[in-house]
Amino acid sequence: MADRTPVIVGVGLSDYPVAPHLDEPQHHALAMQRALADSGLRKDEIDGYMCAGGGTPSVDAAASMAEYLGIRHRWLDGTMTGGSAFEYFTQHAVAAIGKGLCDTVLMTYGSDFLSRLGRTLGTKGFRGAGERTPGPAQFEAPYGNVLVGNYAMVAQRHMAEFGTTSEQLAEIAVAVRQHAEMNPLARYRDPITVDDVLGSRMVADPLHLLDCCAVTDGGGAVIITTAERARDLPHVPVSVLGAAAAQTHWNISQLPDFTRSAVATCGPEALAMAGVTVADIDTVQLYDSFTITVLVILEDMGFCAKGEGGPFVASGLLRPGGALPLNTDGGGLSSCHPGMRGIFLLIEAVRQLRHDAGEAQVPGCEVALAVGSGGMMSCMGAVVLGRGVR
Repeated sequence: MADRTPVIVGVGLSDYPVAPHLDEPQHHALAMQRALADSGLRKDEIDGYMCAGGGTPSVDAAASMAEYLGIRHRWLDGTMTGGSAFEYFTQHAVAAIGKGLCDTVLMTYGSDFLSRLGRTLGTKGFRGAGERTPGPAQFEAPYGNVLVGNYAMVAQRHMAEFGTTSEQLAEIAVAVRQHAEMNPLARYRDPITVDDVLGSRMVADPLHLLDCCAVTDGGGAVIITTAERARDLPHVPVSVLGAAAAQTHWNISQLPDFTRSAVATCGPEALAMAGVTVADIDTVQLYDSFTITVLVILEDMGFCAKGEGGPFVASGLLRPGGALPLNTDGGGLSSCHPGMRGIFLLIEAVRQLRHDAGEAQVPGCEVALAVGSGGMMSCMGAVVLGRGVR
């Protein structure tokens, strides 16, 4: 009987962090071409397709992109949960392949987020003056809250409840920047210190400029197929050991607890599915829209108790050579954040598990964790990956 264990066999990145020569669909296309070349598969072998883009979500986004890319699929998924969509996609692809709904799935993402700032400000994801705020968000909009303000409130509450400090949050930015120094493509590579983070401009108290992610262009693609098909392909396959997702709210006013996220639900579920514990994780690729995002995810995954994230990260274990290397490509804080970063977490985890990460390689990496965040820490997805077929 054919082995239908789902494995990742191809990954690809489009050009980043600045790519004015590409628009959003072209990022999807370039990433797909590179993932196909990496996998050794032909495009006509793809029979499942999933996508999310960097512009305004639309009901036909997945179908339109499938047409643009020339994908003749029999299974399609356009789930849109923001930055965690790709971890949700992974969960869905595992189920679809396991049930025989498709055999080989392509996931793509593309965004001209940075370059678009100079093209069409006020459209495609930027709400300009006079534009209507739709849905429940209209009840928050009159109070002037902005995206970073949502995360600032989370950070303020964590500090008030647990004594977390700005110095401890800054350690996360420093750890990620040290990894970015090893990535020649990273948006920001100059060394920084905790004092540099604290001395950077305050954006939304208590978050400083260097607590916030970069703004870039970029795109990515991931190909998932069966272990049976992977036997004939060039790379060590990467098994999807566990994948789970959960939601607590969408708008920040509905967040039940400002110090906890839905990772507290989906994280343990993904670990249990994989048959591992946090002690087995060799590297973490965590959504770092802001430093506080990482801190809350670490606690909710169970790497430390709730409220102990500050002292946990202050030990330096997230830095290169530490016990739990974080975002080894330089993360969203320093390398690449085109608006939705979840696919880059998966791609970097695959590079680490293939032992193909160059100077940033985590020695003996066998198990990696990717956790995506969508909305305002709203829809969270956790994926545990392992080297080889498990």
